[in-house]
Amino acid sequence: MTKHSHDADVAFIQALAELLRENDLTELQVKREYGEDDSLDVRVSRATPAMPPIPATAPAAAAPAPAPATAPAPAPMTEDPAQLPGAVTSPMVGTAYLQPEPGSRPFVSIGDTVAEGDTLLIIEAMKTMNQIPAPHAGTIKRIVVEDGAPVEFGAPLMIIE
Repeated sequence: MTKHSHDADVAFIQALAELLRENDLTELQVKREYGEDDSLDVRVSRATPAMPPIPATAPAAAAPAPAPATAPAPAPMTEDPAQLPGAVTSPMVGTAYLQPEPGSRPFVSIGDTVAEGDTLLIIEAMKTMNQIPAPHAGTIKRIVVEDGAPVEFGAPLMIIE
């Protein structure tokens, strides 16, 4: 049905990704019209750092105060959760949601036992909600991603042992 080249679309998407990187953008969305019933909708996004760096000129008394509040965030930097046994990684780029809808109970919590195929969370990609199933049975030992956080392909989501 399409009258345009697939290779041209791939080149276009690669160019958008390059624009994203070169201009330090977090997201870029484009709709390309080829004709009456032929178009290409593309959304390219990347995760941003969870916490901006603390300025070097910050007073010594102010630096220790934020550290205890954000202590859980730097912990994954010392060990890569994606390399841990039982790590469940993201199969796509998108936004992770730990519950089916705002205000409802999360799909899983730390300590829950899951069976293979149980829904762990949802990743929204291009306005489509994608259920992420448990790759194997086990117990949820750690939830690495926060609700509503952007995730990249291969990013660790949870640890199931």
